[in-house]
Amino acid sequence: MITQVWNRLQLLFAQGVGTLIGADKVQVRVLDGETLNNINRVEPYGFSYRPKPGCQSYLLFPAGDRSYGVAIVIGDRRYQLDLQEGEAALHDDQGQRVHLTRDGIVISTPKKCRIEALDIEFHADHSYSWDVGGYGERWTALGGGQYEHKTWQMGAVVTPAPLPINPPEGP
Repeated sequence: MITQVWNRLQLLFAQGVGTLIGADKVQVRVLDGETLNNINRVEPYGFSYRPKPGCQSYLLFPAGDRSYGVAIVIGDRRYQLDLQEGEAALHDDQGQRVHLTRDGIVISTPKKCRIEALDIEFHADHSYSWDVGGYGERWTALGGGQYEHKTWQMGAVVTPAPLPINPPEGP
């Protein structure tokens, strides 16, 4: 009886490599070489992802029944970021990421970034900068209703001047 219970307990969990990944199912080759089909893939609410073949899959089999399994965690060390303690990031295999760093939030992509919204507002307490291909400008609050406006071009020297008016407001 104890041997039977121990055998069932050993069948509760498995680790393997995802070979086929669908929207709600995954096929996994587990460590003993067994291929498991139709493993349910669950996602946290509001967060969707599609892992690539070769991903690490951690599986749970209720009651130790290998005919019904759930992938509780799917990860991929090939694309894992090196984060500092306390940081978090959302990223993919193409180098696109939203990184919550110790100094602020960084959104980066080697592709196009598109924002769709009814209204878009930007607010900064100290400064606002933009740059396109080496041309840009920066608005910096100096206090007392003063701000500094600086424009630049790659290779050019620009001397900023304090201005006694309020920073521009959006439309």
